[in-house]
Amino acid sequence: MRQNPSFAMTDVAEMRRVVEHNPWATIMSATDEGLVASHYAVMLDPGRDDLTIVGHVGKPDDLIHGLGERELLVILQGPHGYISPGWYGDTPSVPTWNFVAVHLSGVPEVLTPEENLQVLDRLVARFESGMPAPRLMWERPNDPEYVRRLERGTVGFRLTPTRVVAKRKLSQNRPDEVVETIIAELEQGASPYADPRLAGEMRRDLDARRAAR
Repeated sequence: MRQNPSFAMTDVAEMRRVVEHNPWATIMSATDEGLVASHYAVMLDPGRDDLTIVGHVGKPDDLIHGLGERELLVILQGPHGYISPGWYGDTPSVPTWNFVAVHLSGVPEVLTPEENLQVLDRLVARFESGMPAPRLMWERPNDPEYVRRLERGTVGFRLTPTRVVAKRKLSQNRPDEVVETIIAELEQGASPYADPRLAGEMRRDLDARRAAR
Protein backbone atom coordinates (compact mmCIF):
# COMPACT_ATOMS: atom_id res chain seq x y z
CA MET A 1 0.00 0.00 0.00
CA ARG A 2 1.47 3.33 -1.01
CA GLN A 3 1.86 5.50 2.04
CA ASN A 4 1.11 9.20 2.32
CA PRO A 5 2.47 10.98 5.43
CA SER A 6 -0.76 12.97 5.75
CA PHE A 7 -2.79 9.76 6.07
CA ALA A 8 -0.32 7.50 7.91
CA MET A 9 -1.59 5.68 11.00
CA THR A 10 1.26 5.03 13.41
CA ASP A 11 -0.42 4.58 16.80
CA VAL A 12 -0.31 0.88 17.73
CA ALA A 13 -3.41 1.16 19.92
CA GLU A 14 -5.39 2.55 16.98
CA MET A 15 -4.13 -0.18 14.67
CA ARG A 16 -5.08 -2.80 17.24
CA ARG A 17 -8.56 -1.29 17.40
CA VAL A 18 -8.91 -1.60 13.61
CA VAL A 19 -7.81 -5.24 13.72
CA GLU A 20 -10.12 -6.01 16.65
CA HIS A 21 -13.19 -4.53 14.95
CA ASN A 22 -12.44 -5.78 11.44
CA PRO A 23 -11.25 -9.39 11.79
CA TRP A 24 -12.07 -10.60 8.25
CA ALA A 25 -8.64 -10.64 6.59
CA THR A 26 -7.20 -11.11 3.13
CA ILE A 27 -4.08 -13.29 3.31
CA MET A 28 -1.72 -12.95 0.36
CA SER A 29 1.56 -14.58 -0.62
CA ALA A 30 3.81 -14.89 -3.66
CA THR A 31 4.33 -18.42 -4.99
CA ASP A 32 6.16 -19.92 -7.93
CA GLU A 33 2.81 -19.98 -9.73
CA GLY A 34 2.07 -16.34 -8.94
CA LEU A 35 0.18 -14.43 -6.27
CA VAL A 36 -2.42 -16.26 -4.20
CA ALA A 37 -4.99 -14.90 -1.74
CA SER A 38 -7.27 -16.44 0.87
CA HIS A 39 -9.84 -15.00 3.25
CA TYR A 40 -10.06 -15.94 6.94
CA ALA A 41 -10.94 -14.39 10.28
CA VAL A 42 -7.99 -13.48 12.51
CA MET A 43 -7.71 -12.00 15.98
CA LEU A 44 -5.10 -10.26 18.10
CA ASP A 45 -2.99 -12.64 20.17
CA PRO A 46 -4.47 -12.21 23.67
CA GLY A 47 -1.06 -12.77 25.23
CA ARG A 48 0.54 -9.82 23.47
CA ASP A 49 0.05 -6.06 23.41
CA ASP A 50 1.54 -5.50 19.95
CA LEU A 51 0.13 -6.32 16.49
CA THR A 52 0.69 -10.08 16.68
CA ILE A 53 -2.31 -11.91 15.25
CA VAL A 54 -3.41 -15.53 15.36
CA GLY A 55 -5.68 -17.44 13.03
CA HIS A 56 -5.95 -20.54 10.91
CA VAL A 57 -6.25 -21.63 7.31
CA GLY A 58 -8.03 -24.69 5.98
CA LYS A 59 -5.96 -27.40 4.35
CA PRO A 60 -4.48 -27.29 1.72
CA ASP A 61 -4.20 -23.49 1.92
CA ASP A 62 -1.26 -24.00 4.29
CA LEU A 63 0.66 -25.68 1.46
CA ILE A 64 -0.48 -23.19 -1.16
CA HIS A 65 0.81 -20.29 0.94
CA GLY A 66 3.90 -22.13 2.17
CA LEU A 67 2.74 -21.38 5.70
CA GLY A 68 5.70 -20.92 8.02
CA GLU A 69 8.18 -20.74 5.15
CA ARG A 70 7.23 -17.65 3.11
CA GLU A 71 6.23 -14.11 3.89
CA LEU A 72 2.53 -13.39 4.14
CA LEU A 73 0.75 -10.09 3.67
CA VAL A 74 -2.37 -9.86 5.83
CA ILE A 75 -4.75 -7.05 4.88
CA LEU A 76 -7.38 -5.83 7.32
CA GLN A 77 -9.88 -3.39 5.86
CA GLY A 78 -11.80 -1.04 8.12
CA PRO A 79 -14.81 1.10 7.19
CA HIS A 80 -14.61 2.60 3.71
CA GLY A 81 -16.88 4.39 1.31
CA TYR A 82 -17.55 6.82 -1.49
CA ILE A 83 -17.26 10.56 -0.82
CA SER A 84 -19.25 12.77 -3.20
CA PRO A 85 -17.75 16.04 -4.49
CA GLY A 86 -21.15 17.60 -3.72
CA TRP A 87 -20.30 17.33 -0.01
CA TYR A 88 -17.33 19.69 -0.40
CA GLY A 89 -19.41 22.75 -1.19
CA ASP A 90 -19.11 25.13 -4.15
CA THR A 91 -15.50 24.41 -5.01
CA PRO A 92 -13.75 22.46 -7.80
CA SER A 93 -13.52 18.85 -6.64
CA VAL A 94 -13.83 15.24 -7.72
CA PRO A 95 -15.07 12.11 -5.93
CA THR A 96 -12.81 10.11 -3.66
CA TRP A 97 -12.96 7.05 -1.45
CA ASN A 98 -12.26 7.24 2.27
CA PHE A 99 -10.92 4.17 4.04
CA VAL A 100 -8.97 2.67 6.91
CA ALA A 101 -6.59 -0.24 6.30
CA VAL A 102 -3.82 -2.09 8.11
CA HIS A 103 -1.25 -4.27 6.30
CA LEU A 104 0.79 -6.76 8.34
CA SER A 105 3.72 -8.61 6.72
CA GLY A 106 5.98 -11.36 8.00
CA VAL A 107 6.72 -15.07 8.08
CA PRO A 108 4.17 -16.73 10.39
CA GLU A 109 4.82 -19.34 13.04
CA VAL A 110 2.86 -22.58 12.56
CA LEU A 111 1.00 -23.53 15.73
CA THR A 112 0.89 -26.95 17.33
CA PRO A 113 -2.44 -28.83 17.18
CA GLU A 114 -3.16 -27.92 20.82
CA GLU A 115 -2.38 -24.25 20.19
CA ASN A 116 -4.56 -24.34 17.09
CA LEU A 117 -7.42 -25.78 19.15
CA GLN A 118 -7.07 -22.88 21.58
CA VAL A 119 -7.21 -20.36 18.73
CA LEU A 120 -10.26 -22.05 17.19
CA ASP A 121 -11.94 -22.07 20.59
CA ARG A 122 -11.24 -18.35 21.09
CA LEU A 123 -12.47 -17.48 17.60
CA VAL A 124 -15.76 -19.29 18.14
CA ALA A 125 -16.21 -17.72 21.58
CA ARG A 126 -15.41 -14.25 20.25
CA PHE A 127 -18.05 -14.33 17.51
CA GLU A 128 -20.66 -16.35 19.38
CA SER A 129 -20.52 -14.05 22.41
CA GLY A 130 -23.02 -11.67 20.84
CA MET A 131 -25.60 -14.35 20.11
CA PRO A 132 -28.69 -14.78 22.33
CA ALA A 133 -27.75 -18.42 22.98
CA PRO A 134 -24.03 -18.85 22.18
CA ARG A 135 -22.95 -22.22 20.72
CA LEU A 136 -19.38 -22.67 21.92
CA MET A 137 -16.99 -25.05 20.22
CA TRP A 138 -16.81 -27.73 22.94
CA GLU A 139 -20.49 -27.69 23.84
CA ARG A 140 -23.14 -30.16 22.75
CA PRO A 141 -24.11 -31.24 20.19
CA ASN A 142 -20.40 -31.10 19.33
CA ASP A 143 -18.32 -33.84 20.91
CA PRO A 144 -14.51 -33.95 21.43
CA GLU A 145 -13.91 -36.18 18.41
CA TYR A 146 -15.85 -33.82 16.15
CA VAL A 147 -13.83 -30.84 17.43
CA ARG A 148 -10.49 -32.60 16.99
CA ARG A 149 -11.47 -33.72 13.49
CA LEU A 150 -12.23 -30.10 12.73
CA GLU A 151 -8.80 -29.08 14.00
CA ARG A 152 -7.06 -31.68 11.85
CA GLY A 153 -8.51 -30.00 8.77
CA THR A 154 -6.90 -26.67 9.62
CA VAL A 155 -3.47 -25.22 10.37
CA GLY A 156 -3.11 -22.49 12.95
CA PHE A 157 -0.60 -19.67 12.74
CA ARG A 158 0.78 -16.75 14.72
CA LEU A 159 2.10 -13.74 12.82
CA THR A 160 4.28 -11.15 14.52
CA PRO A 161 4.65 -8.63 11.70
CA THR A 162 8.09 -7.45 10.67
CA ARG A 163 6.54 -4.72 8.50
CA VAL A 164 3.41 -2.70 9.20
CA VAL A 165 1.76 -0.17 6.89
CA ALA A 166 -1.43 1.45 8.15
CA LYS A 167 -3.42 4.19 6.47
CA ARG A 168 -6.37 6.30 7.56
CA LYS A 169 -7.60 8.39 4.62
CA LEU A 170 -10.51 10.32 6.11
CA SER A 171 -10.53 13.75 4.44
CA GLN A 172 -7.76 15.08 6.69
CA ASN A 173 -6.77 17.39 3.81
CA ARG A 174 -10.11 19.24 4.06
CA PRO A 175 -11.14 22.04 6.44
CA ASP A 176 -12.90 20.96 9.63
CA GLU A 177 -16.24 22.39 8.48
CA VAL A 178 -16.10 20.31 5.30
CA VAL A 179 -15.25 17.17 7.30
CA GLU A 180 -18.24 17.91 9.54
CA THR A 181 -20.48 18.09 6.45
CA ILE A 182 -19.16 14.77 5.16
CA ILE A 183 -19.72 13.15 8.56
CA ALA A 184 -23.31 14.43 8.61
CA GLU A 185 -23.96 13.08 5.11
CA LEU A 186 -22.55 9.69 6.05
CA GLU A 187 -24.49 9.57 9.32
CA GLN A 188 -27.94 10.56 8.15
CA GLY A 189 -27.78 11.69 4.55
CA ALA A 190 -30.29 10.56 1.94
CA SER A 191 -27.67 9.20 -0.47
CA PRO A 192 -27.07 5.46 -0.98
CA TYR A 193 -23.53 6.01 0.36
CA ALA A 194 -24.55 6.77 3.95
CA ASP A 195 -22.40 4.70 6.32
CA PRO A 196 -22.45 5.37 10.09
CA ARG A 197 -19.33 3.24 10.64
CA LEU A 198 -17.26 5.38 8.28
CA ALA A 199 -18.75 8.51 9.84
CA GLY A 200 -17.64 7.19 13.24
CA GLU A 201 -14.07 6.73 12.03
CA MET A 202 -14.04 10.25 10.62
CA ARG A 203 -15.42 11.68 13.88
CA ARG A 204 -12.81 9.81 15.91
CA ASP A 205 -10.00 11.11 13.69
CA LEU A 206 -11.28 14.69 13.59
CA ASP A 207 -11.70 14.83 17.37
CA ALA A 208 -8.16 13.47 17.87
CA ARG A 209 -6.67 16.05 15.50
CA ARG A 210 -8.55 18.87 17.19
CA ALA A 211 -7.34 17.72 20.62
CA ALA A 212 -3.73 17.67 19.38
CA ARG A 213 -3.76 21.26 18.13
